[in-house]
Amino acid sequence: MDLGLSDRVYVVTGASRGLGRACAELLVAEGARLVLCARDDDELNVTAAALGGPEHAIAVSGDIGQPGIETCLVAAAIARYGRLDGGLISVGGPPPGTVMDSDDGAWRMAFEQTFLGPLRMARTIAKLASREGGSIVLVLSTSVKQPQDGLALSNGLRPGLAMAAKSLANELGPRNVRVNGILPARIDTDRVRELDAASGRPEDIRRQHEARIPLGRYGEPLEFARPAVFLLSPAASFVTGTMLAVDGGSSQGI
Repeated sequence: MDLGLSDRVYVVTGASRGLGRACAELLVAEGARLVLCARDDDELNVTAAALGGPEHAIAVSGDIGQPGIETCLVAAAIARYGRLDGGLISVGGPPPGTVMDSDDGAWRMAFEQTFLGPLRMARTIAKLASREGGSIVLVLSTSVKQPQDGLALSNGLRPGLAMAAKSLANELGPRNVRVNGILPARIDTDRVRELDAASGRPEDIRRQHEARIPLGRYGEPLEFARPAVFLLSPAASFVTGTMLAVDGGSSQGI
């Protein structure tokens, strides 16, 4: 299938590793041009070079939890490539913890990083998306559908961001700007390995999670990237307001 991504331009945040990098690699392979963002400047520049350099991807380091970076990213896309067709908005998950153990400061910090930053990014992309229409995909979590043990901050904030994305899809539909969310569970990334390792017995934790996944294993980053890139592409032109779980069947809700 031709996804229609040739020469289209997207912002990809969280792009230096994990799910964001997997999506960036696939987007470039399909002919898209990218503005990459992550907090680690060195890793980000390595990623941009690996993707072919400025003809295919440029790096703008920053933290989308900080106001103003969204304007820099959108301006960089238009200045370098002359257009903007959407964005994949991925942020690292907030720290693990329980509701009882997470103080007000932790909730405020997580709100800025996990909720408000992505929402600012989505609004800014939507304002300047191409007249041909645009596509925004937010990388959320299966905590949108059901709570995840030990991830209270994510459980509290991701469902709200998903509903804000659904509302945004309604608002932007008349302008032909689509907004969708994608909900990964246990994908074999550095972030998930870190969560498993925090238990002190990562192999046991992994086996326990795999036992609850109908497909019996963790997903690979490319298995996440394929549906995410499809949702970004013109091939998904009649899909908006959708929350797609990529979780090997582990979510128990519909």
